[in-house]
Amino acid sequence: YRKYSEDWAEYNKWMGAKSTDKSKWKYSYGEKDEYVLFGDWQICFQTYIDLYNLKPEEHKVARAKEVMEYQMSTAANDYWWWADGLYMVMPVMTKMYKLTGNQQYLDKLHEYFTYANSIMYDKEEKLYYRDAKYVYPKHKSANGKKDFWARGDGWVFAGLAKVLQDLPANDKHRKEYVTKYKDMAKAILKSQQTEGYWTRSMLDAEHAPGPETSGTAFFTYGLLWGINNGYLKEKTYKKAALKGYEYLTKTALQESGKIGYVQPIGEKAIPGQVVDANSTADFGVGAFLLANCEMYRYLKN
Repeated sequence: YRKYSEDWAEYNKWMGAKSTDKSKWKYSYGEKDEYVLFGDWQICFQTYIDLYNLKPEEHKVARAKEVMEYQMSTAANDYWWWADGLYMVMPVMTKMYKLTGNQQYLDKLHEYFTYANSIMYDKEEKLYYRDAKYVYPKHKSANGKKDFWARGDGWVFAGLAKVLQDLPANDKHRKEYVTKYKDMAKAILKSQQTEGYWTRSMLDAEHAPGPETSGTAFFTYGLLWGINNGYLKEKTYKKAALKGYEYLTKTALQESGKIGYVQPIGEKAIPGQVVDANSTADFGVGAFLLANCEMYRYLKN
């Protein structure tokens, strides 16, 4: 795994999007090299920092420092405008703080997180809409319910676990992150299906029925992480975590080694979209590996 990660980092020159002209850097959705400030191009920094920590060499984190320091120097606070972005970049901020000791990373983490909560967090359900387009009642599920996309909430839940892993014990906003994480865990517990998976629309199982692996894997990871690190009571959450794990290893994992039932790239639960044993994607595999790493730690304990 390490060799693959290092080869991948070298191939990408230890960068995300590669534009050098800061005047053209953007953070709306985009797949070209000027979208340097868009979170999908920043998640790679998490891996680069992890590789740096295994063998410190400045070139591995130089671009991460350049990009994130520039971003923090701007007045904008609306960088994380979609749920996935919280997973992509929140852990970058805590990892960069640990690397540099620069308090600004934690200050901006909270500032950007506060903006995200203001546009897509549902205070009643304690879950996140994918982005402001999907907030109820402006948007409803097929049966008129609140529509929380499982993978989107999976990104957030896993992102919060990663943040808590690295956040200093004395961080002034620590309690807020812990509360958000624990409240999500309660909401996630309530919406699990009896077969162990979560449906694509968490609170409307009939909107897009059937198993889905990426959301389920992120939830399983997040629950196991909480048990392993003392944030969640084992007697309350163990059953759900183990049921999620059983689904992942007995239904999602195919004899060939393929991870199935992964909803394709998207941003919502789509009625009628086929998600079956042949449906796979790298992010689903990654979430599956995260869950399995946490299960290994659970068994080791």
